[in-house]
Amino acid sequence: MTQINKLKILNDPIYGFITIPNTLIYDLIQHPYFQRLRRISQMGMSYLVYPGAHHTRFHHALGCLHIMQKAVQTLRFKEVVISEEEENALYIAILLHDIGHGPFSHAMEHSIVEDVHHEEISLLFMNELNREFEGKLSLAIQIFKGEYHRRFMLQLISSQLDMDRMDYLKRDSFYTGVAEGNINSERLIQMMHVVDDVLVIEEKGIYSVEQFLVARRLMYWQAYLHKTSLVAELTLTKILKRAKELTQKGEVLPCSEPLQFFMQNKITLDSFDTTIRKKFALLDDFDIVSAIKTWQFHDDFVLSSLSKMIINRDLLKIKMVSEKVEKQQISDLKSKMMQLHNLTDKEAEYFIFKGKIKNQAYNKTGEPIHIYKKDKTIEDVVEASDQLNLKALSKPVTKYYVCFPKVLLETSDLI
Repeated sequence: MTQINKLKILNDPIYGFITIPNTLIYDLIQHPYFQRLRRISQMGMSYLVYPGAHHTRFHHALGCLHIMQKAVQTLRFKEVVISEEEENALYIAILLHDIGHGPFSHAMEHSIVEDVHHEEISLLFMNELNREFEGKLSLAIQIFKGEYHRRFMLQLISSQLDMDRMDYLKRDSFYTGVAEGNINSERLIQMMHVVDDVLVIEEKGIYSVEQFLVARRLMYWQAYLHKTSLVAELTLTKILKRAKELTQKGEVLPCSEPLQFFMQNKITLDSFDTTIRKKFALLDDFDIVSAIKTWQFHDDFVLSSLSKMIINRDLLKIKMVSEKVEKQQISDLKSKMMQLHNLTDKEAEYFIFKGKIKNQAYNKTGEPIHIYKKDKTIEDVVEASDQLNLKALSKPVTKYYVCFPKVLLETSDLI
């Protein structure tokens, strides 16, 4: 019988060669739940703005695994004791941190699977994998939930300077071509240390931290919150909501069986049992794109119009403003739309809506990024930095938007 070599080496465009450290990690990567991440895009609808942004959650998870290996190596070199079991748990936790993401990242959370966040679904998948792998993920789950006594381990997985953020900034910057988002993750990892069970960055690494925070702010404005990416994701959410509404009125929409299931049923966290998890694991971007391609020819004006917008990249107009959008303005736009296409008020809401976005590169009220100074004191990066712009980066910036069909630009003097 031939033995499979499970100690594989993968080639990554960002880091070069990534090694799979052991057979358990290999088996987790080979699991259908993890392989599904190959079919979940990392940046949702951003490819409509940046044609290169077709990378997946699978790429990202492997990148996180690689830099976690580098972090463990660095900390051990600085005589931070990390046992083999803890090391493995860190690798598993960071590898599986996104396993619960739905198709097109966040669109599902606001439409099909309502009010169940991907972090909660990730934990459900991890618990199921733990049963399948006979308890070998128990410590990883403990760390992931913040229940392990060594606090710095959670900080490596989830904090304002974790492996997740380090990889997605570098990776998303590479695939979009937004050079301002590129960070020096190697330098940041080399500057890491643990003092009194807290993850710190040595003082000489402060400029790399500053650059990381500036890059994060710029990536949010230029990529994640780019107005075209935003309106595309909002449109996708509206399509799924409309499809669910029609399905629950008794209409059978052509789509894959797993997508049909989630449109027919209201799923909450409490009802997310093994059967539903298995159904959810069959959902990916392909189900959504395939459904939208079919729905663009549906009789329902709302569903077909919104679907065509995504397929043909002929999206709603989105206007960014610094002040809140008045209700009267929305109401007037809706009246125009209702007259133009003979729609009800509720139907017009699918095309005309408002909202707000917030960008905060650094949250001062959350757990800070700790700088370990030469005099052995620890300080928040904002206080330790001589850059005044870091104080500005910790203040949330809010922008408001209004979305409406382009046809109203020609027929309305309200905009």
